[in-house]
Amino acid sequence: MRTEDVGYLKLLNRLRSGRSTREDYQLLCSRIIGSPNLKTSLRQSPWNEAPILVFRNTVRTQINNRAVLNKTIELGVTPIVCVAQDYVRGAMIDDPRLRKAILELPDNRTEHLPGYLPLVPGMPVLLTENIATELGLSNGTRGVFHQLVYEECLQDTQLYENNFPEHTKFVLQPKYALVEFPSCKLDHALSKLGQKIIPICLSEQTFQFDIKELLAENASKATKLTKRATKISIKRKALPLVPAYSITTHKSQGQTLGKVIIDLVVPPGPVEIASTYVPLSRVKRLEDLLILRPFKFETLQVQPSAAQLDELNRLDTIAKETLKHYNVST
Repeated sequence: MRTEDVGYLKLLNRLRSGRSTREDYQLLCSRIIGSPNLKTSLRQSPWNEAPILVFRNTVRTQINNRAVLNKTIELGVTPIVCVAQDYVRGAMIDDPRLRKAILELPDNRTEHLPGYLPLVPGMPVLLTENIATELGLSNGTRGVFHQLVYEECLQDTQLYENNFPEHTKFVLQPKYALVEFPSCKLDHALSKLGQKIIPICLSEQTFQFDIKELLAENASKATKLTKRATKISIKRKALPLVPAYSITTHKSQGQTLGKVIIDLVVPPGPVEIASTYVPLSRVKRLEDLLILRPFKFETLQVQPSAAQLDELNRLDTIAKETLKHYNVST
């Protein structure tokens, strides 16, 4: 357990076993942004650099796009958006409507290669694939973007979308991005690069897209009647990076964060203990946590399944035996 705050650790243990109390709820509510006794500012360090954990990929993308654009305004630089290269049967997609629809797909449907990747120097990013696991460069590794190296080419005005301002520079032929990974285990700096700065090259992934998503309702029904195949295979070349101002709770699993802002209003549908336990357990102390908005007490009342209880008991037994074996007192 990464948690150093004993009281907070007990709160998390009650949460994972479905035994959260009203006192636990009130304590967490004291960390909701805007609470009377909470003297923090999201505009000042360290909270202005804390990642925001959300449940949905679409919300994450919207927050990240806005955060990048705000940073470009702050720095007085032109917004840069790296555009993925998509191919069908070896040829680049030339149909504007199809191309736009595929570029706008959330990256959880495109093997985690984003269609649009907004970039600004100094922004946090996440690596979305394993580059060199032995060096700590694996899927989910956090880094800081420094520079994009690319070839100049004519702008394609069909690429403009509402999420980016008109003066945005769309990069259609990126070569690589220079990213600093503080946790990288590389002993020496690469030639002509700073310490822990790694060039991240384009990656290739293949995913499926159903063209019925582009068809009118009646055309879609007609397609179903003819039983024609409507799925096409897309090969995408793009940088395996996503902005990390906001990340999903799923992607945050296994990470220890210095400060974090989370949302505990769970989307409609089945709720599991992990939905609340994962975001709450990313930090070591309660004071390192802020909560975006009010949430219901029932969010903390999810009961573990029989299998989950068995696993928790097994892990607790192992922990106790380990402490006993090494004569460690608690």
